[in-house]
Amino acid sequence: MKQEMEIEFKNMLTKEEFGHLCSHAEINEAHFFSQENHYFDTESFSLKEHGCALRIREKNGQYEMTLKQPAKEGLLESNLTIDGKEARQIIESGNLTDNSITALIEEAYHIPKDAITYFGSLKTTRAETEFEGGLLVLDHSEYLGKEDYELEYEATDYRKGKITFENLLHTLNIPLRHTDNKIKRFYLAKYQQD
Repeated sequence: MKQEMEIEFKNMLTKEEFGHLCSHAEINEAHFFSQENHYFDTESFSLKEHGCALRIREKNGQYEMTLKQPAKEGLLESNLTIDGKEARQIIESGNLTDNSITALIEEAYHIPKDAITYFGSLKTTRAETEFEGGLLVLDHSEYLGKEDYELEYEATDYRKGKITFENLLHTLNIPLRHTDNKIKRFYLAKYQQD
């Protein structure tokens, strides 16, 4: 398992703003790739209550389990590569296997792996490009009959990243919008279905 700090800034976009940003960053159709996030929590959303998110990401035939936990600035990400057979078994059965991430969840939050279940998936078409010392990410996501467009900017320094991000939005006349992360948007859509 590897751990890293994630500092990112997010903003929801209209379809038109998404297209404008693609043009501005010289991103075309060939730059996009697909990935799918499979989300997990307890029936009572215990991980969410702790500000955490658990997913398995499928990208280019590779699978990675990630636990995101709140940190002072950004999020602490714990990542574990798992093989395709194990990932498909977890997704199909909804039952997690013993590993370093499930052990971390049990130790930190006293949530046994057997209490965690599969909630569903979110598919994203994504493009990434280096931008002013950080990573500019454009996402078009589809989940539970909904779709949305999002800009993310990943940085190594919070203050510098925030300035760069806000300057980009200002330059393109895109309003700064409160933006929940993908798992929160997914859960909100799931609540509305139930």
